[in-house]
Amino acid sequence: MGNEAIAAGALAAGVQVVAGYPGTPSSEVLETIAKRNPGGVHVEWSVNEKAGAEVAAGAAYSGARSMVTMKQMGLNVASDPIMCVNYIGVKGGMVIYVADDPGPISSQTEQDTRHFGKYARIPVFDCDSPEQAFQAVQDAFAFSEAHGTPVILRSTTRVCHACANVDVPEIKPPAPAEGFVKDSKWVIFPGLSYRNKQKLVSREKEFAAEFSSYQGNTLEGSGPIGIACGGISYAYVKEALSILEAQDAGISRRFTVLKIATPYPFPNQLADAFLDGVEQAVVFEELDPYIEDALIYEQGRRGKSGQVTIEGKRTQTVPAAGELTVATVTDILRQLVFVAQDAPTAAADAPAGSDGASAGSGDAPVEPGHAPTDKAAAGPDLPVRPPVLCAGCPHRGSFYAVKAAVSKALPSGQAVYHGDIGCYTLGNAAPLNMVDTCLCMGAGITMAQGMNHADKNTLNFAFVGDSTFFASGITGTVNAVYNQADMILCVLDNSTTAMTGHQPHPGMGITMMGKKVDPVDIVKVLEGIGVPWIRVVDPLDLEASVNTVTEAIGQSGVRAIIFKSPCIALFKPSRVCSVDPDSCIGCRRCIREIGCPALSPDSSGKAVIDPALCTGCGLCGQLCPVSCIGTDRPGAGKEVSR
Repeated sequence: MGNEAIAAGALAAGVQVVAGYPGTPSSEVLETIAKRNPGGVHVEWSVNEKAGAEVAAGAAYSGARSMVTMKQMGLNVASDPIMCVNYIGVKGGMVIYVADDPGPISSQTEQDTRHFGKYARIPVFDCDSPEQAFQAVQDAFAFSEAHGTPVILRSTTRVCHACANVDVPEIKPPAPAEGFVKDSKWVIFPGLSYRNKQKLVSREKEFAAEFSSYQGNTLEGSGPIGIACGGISYAYVKEALSILEAQDAGISRRFTVLKIATPYPFPNQLADAFLDGVEQAVVFEELDPYIEDALIYEQGRRGKSGQVTIEGKRTQTVPAAGELTVATVTDILRQLVFVAQDAPTAAADAPAGSDGASAGSGDAPVEPGHAPTDKAAAGPDLPVRPPVLCAGCPHRGSFYAVKAAVSKALPSGQAVYHGDIGCYTLGNAAPLNMVDTCLCMGAGITMAQGMNHADKNTLNFAFVGDSTFFASGITGTVNAVYNQADMILCVLDNSTTAMTGHQPHPGMGITMMGKKVDPVDIVKVLEGIGVPWIRVVDPLDLEASVNTVTEAIGQSGVRAIIFKSPCIALFKPSRVCSVDPDSCIGCRRCIREIGCPALSPDSSGKAVIDPALCTGCGLCGQLCPVSCIGTDRPGAGKEVSR
């Protein structure tokens, strides 16, 4: 896997300290380093990305090679130390691995880390395949150490999770770090920052020249139609060219391909050679028109802005959002050849984005005689499958208990439910409908406070997972107590970081190095902060949970309920539930109210339970008005062995 290749490359480069916070699609890098640790490498899941970046910076100050891993959303959290460490510089190599998520597939937003690199003036290496990623991380460490600068290694989902055969050398324990040497240069004062900013700006030309001869940046072919690309888009371009070549022998000779593996500082000398050799160009990249803008700037800098037509996202030739595909790239390239053959001056004469100048955004006509790479060729669309809470997920019980208690204690619409980032975001779906807002990690707690201060007529609930509570929820809770908010904090404690792959966190009593430690007790943390009213309840005990929420509604100030039950993916009970068809009255309450995927109606309208999905949580049995569902949970009847 691409992430495993990056991990192997980091170990081959002699990395000594690796920190990070789990986030799809980046998580497997740190996990693989921990699994393949040859000894002498410290690996940790930090409480959040900011902490991880600071751990890595401290190690790099001492001369060790260090890495911090995160997804693009985590870069927002870590931006404070990352912006500063570049002004100071490093002694050992420091690589900041960021996995972007085009689509987005598992994120709140699409973000392009290449912009952050330019904004922070941190060199950026880009990955286009697992094989290249294995080498790129080693090159990034060497560059970082040679120039005393942190380096961003950027990847995207399809590289992170693609697989390839990579030859990995024997991994040996890293050599000890030289150690920290005291010097005033490590203290970030305004005067020093001013001088170092000048150095950061002046080194851009040097780095751009060095990157123009970097082996990862390539210029392939000598055709009149230029293709500029980087990252996974390079793989799409290569595959698209092979498809076109199979359909029309010799067509690939019409193209010149520029691959950019170091987007910042932009390798302008190589870009000049590319622009000198083509008549028109199209740019494929994810996510933003970064390479496209750099080529337009480069052409303007050279004073030859009218010679080469550059198309891409700016001209709507290439889709502006989401992932690219081989099919999209193939159709656009085929259309470019068609325009070049039949209307050679159209691209230069027609306005940008017009039918004559643009290949279109995927709906444009294609050359007659060439079947487009369309849905008919690819087969039928896959069915839409929205994400749902797993059968037996304790979060379902937590949400339902709050919903049930509120429906009895408060007027409709008076309660507002603030969600967070994790499995429990799925509580927004019907029939639960229990997430009214969701912004970013930890924000539910503080957003609940803001709404409370603005509207005293609402009762605000904030839902947060145990891992997210440690990552970014503690600060918001301190803020709530200090500023005297009136809110109910619901910590959904399933004893893991479930959404990203069940990584350990401070509340679990085990580190990424496999060491058993004293777990950080959430109750004691809340007590230390000063939360005066705290209760712990099993969310799969519906009656107790509803009573606890009802009691909380009757209180004021900051109060906390910890719904504690382990994630069903890690701890599966030995019993399942079943419905007695003779007793079932077909009311479908169990199906309508909790939305468990193991429940469905049969042809007669009575409830049935899929034993392959059921985990025996017993929540449905506690809802049944005639107790026809057997379970070992409180409030129901017979037990059924798995």
